[in-house]
Order: sequence, then C-alpha cells, then structure tokens
Amino acid sequence: MTITDSHTHHAARGAIVNVSPAAFSPVPGMCYSVGIHPWEAGEVTVEHWQQLATAARSPQVVALGETGLDALRSPSPDVQQEVLARHVAMSEELSKPLILHCVKAFHVILAMRARLRPAQPWVVHGFRGKPQLARQLLNAGLYITLGPRFNAATACSLPGSRLLLETDDSGLTIATVAARVAEARGEDVAATLAAARATAAAIFAPANAVGPPNA
Repeated sequence: MTITDSHTHHAARGAIVNVSPAAFSPVPGMCYSVGIHPWEAGEVTVEHWQQLATAARSPQVVALGETGLDALRSPSPDVQQEVLARHVAMSEELSKPLILHCVKAFHVILAMRARLRPAQPWVVHGFRGKPQLARQLLNAGLYITLGPRFNAATACSLPGSRLLLETDDSGLTIATVAARVAEARGEDVAATLAAARATAAAIFAPANAVGPPNA
C-alpha cells in the first residue's frame, strides 16, 4: 500500500489511521498507528498497556503512537515521560517507528533520543516550528510531518527525504495539504507528493504487505 497521509484520525486508505488501543478494530487493507496520547497518560491502566501490546503486534499496525509530551497539558511531565519511554521500548521491540506529539517539550524529546539511542525512526507529527528547531530535529535523526498548519520557511528547509504529509483531525484532503506545502516549497505538487510517499515507504515498510498500492 502506498502511504500518502502519514497521520489521520479519519478512516482512509492510503493513510495511517491513528487510534487508541481500545478502539483498534482493523479494517482489511488499511494501515494504523496505535498509542497512548500524552493527554491520557495519567489515566493509563494495566489493561490499556495490554491492549496496546496486543494491537501493536498486528501486521496492520505500522507505527506506535501518537504518544509524546505536552508541556501545556496534564498529567505531570514525569508521568508523560514514563509513558513515552514505554512506547519507545515497544517500538524497539517490535521494530516499528514512533509517531510523536510534542508541544513545548522538544528539548526533552531530543535529550531522550540522545540517551536512549533508538534504532527505529521517530516522526514528529503536525510540526509547526521554525526552521532552527526543525534543523535540530533533523540533525538528531527525526522525521517531520507537515499538516494543515505549518511554518512556510520550515517547509522550504526540509529535505524531501525527511518530509511527510498528514491531515491529522482536519477535514482537508491530503491533496489540499500537499498543494499548500508544495506552494511553500516552490515546487510542483507532484514532486511534494512523490517525496512524501517515498519517505513513508522507507519508514513504514511493513505497509507494503497490507494491500495493493493505491491509485
């Protein structure tokens, strides 16, 4: 399956559909990511971890997440970091990439990556930061997903090999998002789509086994 939309909360083919472990009920031919959102990190039970461990092993799950850190929301940073660390461990165990939600905590993400030295790709979804921060993330080996809202200068600065696209929870099509990113990058939309699809194919390789390529 060709992945164009690397993060969405709406059921769609050609996309990675993000769901909670409890809501995971896969439809044949579709790809998923499963994880515990940082906003929900304070409510995690043993049952939630068991559900995540089971869902994450599905061949239709091509990534863990979204999970991460949000400095503007509860629970405490310590609780969020503990939940994130368990996702990192599961990502490494299952050899599946990690999709990150991060708000005003990138310094912690970078420190954790330097300390844990994961082998699996980390993908920052819905990135809206400036080029300087994007450069730090790229230098640390992370991938960046651009969605409906993004910094135009950052879009220009990203190499195609580290660029992904997403619709997140918006009502936009991935074609609309791609057109906006392409305009910011000063390139044809076909080039932006090709770059994002190639990056997704490199990161989410198991998606190739889910079903035939989309038109």
